[in-house]
Amino acid sequence: MKTLNNTAMSIDSIKIPTHISSLSIVEKHIDSLCQNLSVAERCYGNVLIAVTEAVNNAIIHGNKNDESKEVTLNYYTEKKSLVFQIKDEGNGFDYENLPDPTDPVNIEKLHGRGVFLMKNLADDVAFEENGKSVTLSFHNFDND
Repeated sequence: MKTLNNTAMSIDSIKIPTHISSLSIVEKHIDSLCQNLSVAERCYGNVLIAVTEAVNNAIIHGNKNDESKEVTLNYYTEKKSLVFQIKDEGNGFDYENLPDPTDPVNIEKLHGRGVFLMKNLADDVAFEENGKSVTLSFHNFDND
C-alpha cells in the first residue's frame, strides 16, 4: 500500500481497457472491495452504479471508445470514506454546463444521465483536469 496524501492509503489501482466489456472487470473489483471492507448494503448499490457509470462515461465520452487509450481506476479509504478516482485520456468536458436530464425537453433522451446519477448516488463528486478525472466519495460506508 502506498500513501496518496497525508491521510489516505491506496487500496488498489487498475488500468481498464477502453472497451464497454471492461465494465464487468469494474463490477468484479467493486464486489470484491465492498466485501473485503464490509461495505453496508445501504451503500453497495450506490457505489456500484455511480462508479460503473463514471467508468462507462470515461470509456465512451472521454476516450471516445479509442481502444489505444485506458481508464485508470484508483480506490482508497480516507477516514470514514470510500473514495474512487476515475481518469480517462480524453480532452475533458464542461461539467458545469450539462443539460438537466429531468427537464421535460431531455426526459426521453437516451443519454445524459451519468453525471446526474453520480451526483445523486455519491456523497461527494469532484471533477478535475478539465473533467478528465472524477472523484466519487461515499461517507460512512461501513456497518459501524
